[in-house]
Amino acid sequence: MAYRFVAFGEVLWDLLPSGRVLGGAPFNFTRRVASIGNLSTMISRLGDDDLGREALAAMGELGMDTRCIQRDARRPTGTVPVSFDAGGNPVFTIVPDVAYDFIEPAPEAEAAVSAADCFCFGTLAQRSRVSAATLAGLLERFTGNLRLLDLNLRRDCWTPESVRSSIERADVLKLNDSEAETVASLYGLEGLPLRAFPVALLGKTRLSHVVVTLGPRGAFAVSGSGEAVYEPAYAVDVVDTVGSGDAFTAAFAHGLLAGWPLACSVGFGNALGACVAGQRGATGPVASADVERLVRDDRRRELDPRFG
Repeated sequence: MAYRFVAFGEVLWDLLPSGRVLGGAPFNFTRRVASIGNLSTMISRLGDDDLGREALAAMGELGMDTRCIQRDARRPTGTVPVSFDAGGNPVFTIVPDVAYDFIEPAPEAEAAVSAADCFCFGTLAQRSRVSAATLAGLLERFTGNLRLLDLNLRRDCWTPESVRSSIERADVLKLNDSEAETVASLYGLEGLPLRAFPVALLGKTRLSHVVVTLGPRGAFAVSGSGEAVYEPAYAVDVVDTVGSGDAFTAAFAHGLLAGWPLACSVGFGNALGACVAGQRGATGPVASADVERLVRDDRRRELDPRFG
């Protein structure tokens, strides 16, 4: 069954050492949920410039719905220089005052949100009061099944207030292990073992699920019903990890909407994320046969000792 997904936030160009690649966490998410058979819409804003026109053309070539992509004659299309640390993890330099900071209310966006099963949002686009206010209005309009918060904390682009308010408006929270430490400090949960953190956070919020991604060591998810699942990552030859977390989020959300067991949703997320990590950039095609082969062969990386 196909579900309707809407994502709100940044469409931008990742400026990788190897070249320019269209990206942004909600954009990558939108691309991935469509690639696994769902309907998806991206709500964002691009500059009325060469990079904006190139982004729109690229989205069209990918078969993406661009009806909710606004144009801005005053501000440029977003760009993010990306480097990699010694562990191969991306390091982002977020350029401020760009088009996606000024997403405005629009009938097309309101209609898309009203029809959606899942609404995905993050914190980066909320650094601007304009986009933050637009997001707040759309979240009030949403009546679907899942408000999905993919936290994506970027340096100097969030506040404790924006994180707390985002969590308060979400049903599902996805974050990585370093972000879990930040959120723990905001909720008075410092010092808890990582496997205890999601359970404690569920007790302090209205969240139905918390999932913590652990990079090459897999992911850990907990539901409000008390189910807890750890799944180690699949082994692939990593090219770069940009977009792999967004692919995980897309697959995990699909599993939740489909009513799969939590372990299946986490495992599907790991598999799709691993396939994306095996290629350059975040939006290249991933064949369903490649995902199925990973699951069938069941070659896993080492267990995270915190969960093994």
